[in-house]
Amino acid sequence: MIIAIHSRGVTAEDALAEALGREISLNEGLTTEPGGTVVAHSNRLDHYPDEDETWSSAAWANHLAGPSLEHPLASGPDGDRRAILHVTAHMHPLDRELNHAEWSEIGYRIARVAGIAPPGDDQACQWIAVQAQPGRLDVIANLIRLDGTWSAQPRRLLQALVAEARSIEADLLLHSSHRQDYVRQDPAPSLGHVVSPRVPTATGPLAGILRQLAAEQSGPIAAVRQLVEEVGRQAASLPGDQTDAAARDLFWAARRMYGLQEQLGDIASRLQPPAAPAAAFTPGRPVQAPATSRVAAR
Repeated sequence: MIIAIHSRGVTAEDALAEALGREISLNEGLTTEPGGTVVAHSNRLDHYPDEDETWSSAAWANHLAGPSLEHPLASGPDGDRRAILHVTAHMHPLDRELNHAEWSEIGYRIARVAGIAPPGDDQACQWIAVQAQPGRLDVIANLIRLDGTWSAQPRRLLQALVAEARSIEADLLLHSSHRQDYVRQDPAPSLGHVVSPRVPTATGPLAGILRQLAAEQSGPIAAVRQLVEEVGRQAASLPGDQTDAAARDLFWAARRMYGLQEQLGDIASRLQPPAAPAAAFTPGRPVQAPATSRVAAR
């Protein structure tokens, strides 16, 4: 699972359109029913949609923007009034198809770790989790709480979300997209560290080449993948729609590289020749020691 934090916005329209993969509309309804697009949401919804009413995507965007309109002077610790938080979780390409309850669980857990949905807090933020695109969940929230104060988030929000993503993967038996290297604290390796694989001579040349290419941590594809991830994280931290789009594309490119690594590893396993059978040992037959051993014993 890849976690991406988008640049904060003033309104929720752009974030919701990004989550849906299309423009929001007054005519398109987003339901909260099982199988619907909104898989999780804050506990308090004004005019909660019931069986006779389905909110349009525009209505959901207005709902998320409500606290900003009610408390126009609220601002974060740094004075920033851009209150719309947008977090995206991209699943591993080999993950199984999740059901509504599992998507909902992921949404609630991301919301809790992000500090927007503390358990038992009836004045917490308004937020929704949207599952509209394959293998992807978007959590969109207004950081202004219902009481007009700014939500308290973890100091290292990205690291906290990544740690929770690892826990979610373990609990739901999902693939890990990076095995602890997707959000790195150390600088990504440079392209100068990418070396040509050596052809092994003892375990099958073709399988050996593929195993070196597919090495998850040290192979040449891994080095390039880590560079792509690092550039994607830097792009995601910059303001502007174009950098958000570039970051998203880079994360998808990294996912495809990881899928290529796994595919090459699988092919290498099929090409690996079977191990030679061990030499038979005949009981009672003396085994002659090597010459070097006989000399040492004298």
